[in-house]
Amino acid sequence: MSSTLMEGFLPFEHEPYFNFKDAQVAERQRDAFTQVREKYLGQTFPLIVNGQEVQGEGTFAVRNPADTREIVWSFQKATPAQLDEAVKAAQAAFEEWRFTEPFQRATIFKRAAELLRARRMEFNAVMTLENGKNWFEADGEVAESVDHFEVFAREAMRWATGKPVYPMPDEHVTTVYEPLGVVACISPWNFPSAIPLGMALGALAAGNTVLWKPASETPLSSYLMIELLFEAGLPRGTVQFLTGTDDVLGDPLVDHPGVRMIAFTGSKEIGCRIYERAARVQPGQKWLKRVIAEMGGKDPTVVCADGDLEAAATGIVQAAFGYSGQKCSACSRVIVEESVYDDLLSRVVEKARGLKVGLPEENADLGPVITQGSAERIQTYVQEGQGRVRLLLGGETPDVGERVGGYVAPTILADVPADDALFQEEIFGPVLAFTKARDWQHAIELANDSEYGLTAAFYSRDPRKIDEARKKIHVGNLYVNRKCTGALSGTHAFGGYGMSGTNAKVGGPDYLFWFLQTKTIAQRY
Repeated sequence: MSSTLMEGFLPFEHEPYFNFKDAQVAERQRDAFTQVREKYLGQTFPLIVNGQEVQGEGTFAVRNPADTREIVWSFQKATPAQLDEAVKAAQAAFEEWRFTEPFQRATIFKRAAELLRARRMEFNAVMTLENGKNWFEADGEVAESVDHFEVFAREAMRWATGKPVYPMPDEHVTTVYEPLGVVACISPWNFPSAIPLGMALGALAAGNTVLWKPASETPLSSYLMIELLFEAGLPRGTVQFLTGTDDVLGDPLVDHPGVRMIAFTGSKEIGCRIYERAARVQPGQKWLKRVIAEMGGKDPTVVCADGDLEAAATGIVQAAFGYSGQKCSACSRVIVEESVYDDLLSRVVEKARGLKVGLPEENADLGPVITQGSAERIQTYVQEGQGRVRLLLGGETPDVGERVGGYVAPTILADVPADDALFQEEIFGPVLAFTKARDWQHAIELANDSEYGLTAAFYSRDPRKIDEARKKIHVGNLYVNRKCTGALSGTHAFGGYGMSGTNAKVGGPDYLFWFLQTKTIAQRY
């Protein structure tokens, strides 16, 4: 990119995490929980349509997953008429936003990064109360959101330069990129800040406008992020904020002829449904809709006999049980050469046994899964699997006192066959399957034995084995000698293969291309 366009931008650096082992830092985070409860508890928040705060047709309650008896705040149920109004408002705002200077967009994102830095602990606390992340997990996500602002500021500038073409002697030819229109961003509850923000910034940086539809479990994390963007100078009409029920914001949102593109993160089932429905041309629709989808994973860690077993055990425990395994990138399968299988298994069990299940607001290692229904579904996998495999850890409901929530103990199952549901299906909880491989080549074959292909980790000291893994493990994000979670915006472009989605790599150098269309202009001299 030209030095002129990037003038004023410092070299990019990832936002550092808070050190909660420092007593003063920890006390500030505790104070943030108190302040968030005083500021937001019991409030009802509006929709944002055409720049205005509006009421829907009734409200719904958001409950603290760590104790579901507590209603933390409430949000509106949008009506079909409000969805239609929001699409029309986004279309109208597009006609102005599409022509804004990329430097203006970048400046807004940079200012938003500064505003978020000042409020990180507040955003951490809101997220913990909505989705049960502990301090470390929440802070990692909010820090990633700061990185998103910085990365997309730079990407807005970089894509504005167009691409060079091979010259003609009598023509001036350019290739430029133009925005698409209205982008519906449909996001999940497990990363309620970084995921919707990444999709929305991809759209906005490219010059599109956004319908922002958060998960009903975690809407305040999104609402506060949008208000922060407005404070940073984003025109209010560029983002419409809609909450409510699937009968209004499910199929009707995807089908709407005014929606040009859908950016989705969530389950395989819903992603496939969106992909299918978006392919239909609706009456009045003048385009083929574009879809990006990130739909989950069944992520393996392969450990070779020559690998660092202690480092592998640490990485496996962190990747499998961080945020109770509720990450599409979480390690859910460990595939180990048989000569070191028992050794690695015992190390992982020992480390996992030391994890504390408890209240995320008190920074326990594992909090609840998102709902009691999720906990029951996870426990069904474990209970049905016990007759087929060895249960080495977990399987019981942990004691968390009088609190009501979906608490699941870290669970490890050994000797899991490759055709077992525990090996093949995404469980989305703190459940880890161990499988024995004959050798390292067989381990790679087993790692690829999945309809998913999001992340994987590979532990070996042998350069030849590492080279084979780099070529043959079929995932969008391969990590060698480190855990398979923890992608950083701007560095680890994130998105997968197969049924993990469309491989749109958020935070990477190609991501904005998904939100743009290409125009070639030839002018004869």
